[in-house]
Amino acid sequence: MGETGGSAAPGARRRRLALATLCITMFMSMLDNVIVGNALPRIGRDLDAGITGLQWVAEGYSLVFAALLLTGGALGDRYGRTAVFRLGLALFTAGSAGAALAGSVGALVAARMLQGVGAALLTPGSLAILRHVFTDERERTRAIGTWSGVSALGLSVGPVVGGPMVEAFGWASVFWINVPIGIGALVLSGRVLPVVPGRARRVDLGGLVLSAAGLGAAVHTLVEGPERGWTDARVLTTAVLAVLLLTAFLLLERRIADPMLDLRLFRDGVLGGALLGGFMVSFGMFGALFFLPLLMQGVLDWSPTAAGLAVLPMTAMIVVAGPVSARLTGRHGPRPPLVLGTALCALGLAGLSLYGEHARYAEYLWTLFVLGLGMGMTFTPVSIAVLQRVAPERMGTASATVNTLRELGGVLGIAVLGALLTHRLTTALTASLTRLGLPSDTLGRPADTLSAAGAPGPAAPLPAPLRAAFELAFTDGIHLALRCGSAALAVAAVLVALLLRGTAAPAPAPSGRDVPAGAGV
Repeated sequence: MGETGGSAAPGARRRRLALATLCITMFMSMLDNVIVGNALPRIGRDLDAGITGLQWVAEGYSLVFAALLLTGGALGDRYGRTAVFRLGLALFTAGSAGAALAGSVGALVAARMLQGVGAALLTPGSLAILRHVFTDERERTRAIGTWSGVSALGLSVGPVVGGPMVEAFGWASVFWINVPIGIGALVLSGRVLPVVPGRARRVDLGGLVLSAAGLGAAVHTLVEGPERGWTDARVLTTAVLAVLLLTAFLLLERRIADPMLDLRLFRDGVLGGALLGGFMVSFGMFGALFFLPLLMQGVLDWSPTAAGLAVLPMTAMIVVAGPVSARLTGRHGPRPPLVLGTALCALGLAGLSLYGEHARYAEYLWTLFVLGLGMGMTFTPVSIAVLQRVAPERMGTASATVNTLRELGGVLGIAVLGALLTHRLTTALTASLTRLGLPSDTLGRPADTLSAAGAPGPAAPLPAPLRAAFELAFTDGIHLALRCGSAALAVAAVLVALLLRGTAAPAPAPSGRDVPAGAGV
């Protein structure tokens, strides 16, 4: 775990620059999860993509990110965390340029996947390098609070930044913005980041293939099922493949000496609760952040700028909640902020589902404050719990596991909540068309109607009765998705409270290779 090319304890200025570099790159990778949200209606219009196509634009990044994060952690442990971090940053920047230049949905999804590869390589090393740079426990805790807050800020700033950019410069601008930032971060990383060498370990190629294929099959099933029908041969085939491949992956990880997914982490109740909380918050919030821009621009006829600025209160609350969460975790352990944050997210989603297409912004503004506070409370305790509970030699794998579950929560959130929305949209729209005396296939595939009904611009608008029917069905579908997300988060809050019961303020990490099963903080 030594360092070459620099002192063991970098100077204060170098530590600050290293923290800034790590924060910038994490901000960029988190930002890309959601900045594309406000661009989706324009992408749907320009590239002729409906909801299913737009889901793949969002899922292409998140799916590859989640599938390869464990591999990124293993490669960092094997070949050096700083080297793999820089490779990931370069690939992410190249993928951003490719996405900006894409002329079709297929090309855009492919570029988004390249971005996901880059993010999967750079993310696990970020927390591990942070631990290497900051050796003082108190200083490290503050640095983690800053790093976690910036990561959370990236998720919340996306809609705020993306809206005005899309309106002023077009949807490609949300990808172009990454290119100069990525190049600058690459240059800075070569100057201020310590070289953290790797250690001899076997790369789990079998786990990589099984996990990537299994997750891909699962997401394909959830995205295509509502459209093709759950009894469709292709959907049933991918569903069976997902179960078989993911089961084989878990069995393999239990048997090999150097697994990508260290299942021993889940034997620690504190770590298990923290990982569950991070997973479920991403599940509910990523789904909400994916669908809200479609609702605001497609149903409420807001401009991209207005839709972006509408979530500014949520962003402000994340900024406020991050430092508060770090202090609470330092004094009382991860349980209070994590349980409170998860419960607040559940409350915010439930509240948002009470408002329809005629609601005024001032009426549901409170839900955005609650959602921002909840998100901001959950990021720091998860990261600190991992750093305090895991031995240094396993930090790369542990960091990758945390981020994998967080990204996987987002992938499944968009896919599962999207499946609920599409199913309800199809059912409600078919019923409305029947009442109007029109055949059920008048609008073609309901999930593809968005590009005609919801995207601003020169696309031919739907007739008023059909547009009203679509808006009502779409709103009904979003309400169902939000309520299901809220229910899942409420259950998660109870489980996290039980798993983290009896924890206190963090203590130093154990020095051995294994995390003690069931040990308290």
